[in-house]
Amino acid sequence: MALRGRLVLGLHTLMTLLSPQEVGAIQADHMGSYGPAFYQSYDGAGQFTYDFDGEQLFSVDLKKREAVWRLPEFGNFAYFDPQNGLISIAMIKAHLEVLVERSNGTRAPNVLPRVAVLPKSRVQLGQPNVLICIVDNIFPPVINVTWLRNGQPVTQGVAQTSFYAQPDHSFRKFHYLTFVPLADDFYDCKVEHWGLDQPLFQHWEPQVPAPLPDTTGTLVCALGLVLGLGGFLVGITLIITGTCLSSAPR
Repeated sequence: MALRGRLVLGLHTLMTLLSPQEVGAIQADHMGSYGPAFYQSYDGAGQFTYDFDGEQLFSVDLKKREAVWRLPEFGNFAYFDPQNGLISIAMIKAHLEVLVERSNGTRAPNVLPRVAVLPKSRVQLGQPNVLICIVDNIFPPVINVTWLRNGQPVTQGVAQTSFYAQPDHSFRKFHYLTFVPLADDFYDCKVEHWGLDQPLFQHWEPQVPAPLPDTTGTLVCALGLVLGLGGFLVGITLIITGTCLSSAPR
């Protein structure tokens, strides 16, 4: 009971911090929910999460057997015993075994995932940035994602989230790569899933503005020279006209 009270108090503190605090702010209802929580027979994988207003606060992974906060700062305001999440996963596992027996072992359908790659901020060559690989429409939640730079696997500077549940009961996941964009480098987010006949490669490379052709550069210079010469002639004409007017008898 003490742990549960501590969790409730911590989550209430989080809700207070995340709620609008300005004078006259619109008051709205908030929703906290446990989910997604699942277990799947393949590889004995399972996950338990807690969401607040549609945003994941923390998750418990069956293999790591620890609570992982979506943002490290959240762990300063609340505590969650991962054992509670592991117990929930164990209950789901027991129910799954009964359902599999009743369904004669019918497998879940495989859905084709969608993949997109984009940078976190505006790309500038030589400036550190983060590539984000968004894998959507995942079902079942069994997936391998690998970052490639110039065709070679990258293992440093990578991070990922747990699975996010979607309204249609599919899942979404985010993978991150910290990198320094260079003109000659290119990247791929490699996705392997049962819904794909072969690995899917989502390509990305920095968009460097192409240099102006020589003919275009020459034309720009010539145009500037013509405009400058025209301005010079107009100035001379105005000076001569002014001198003539001032020297004429009144």
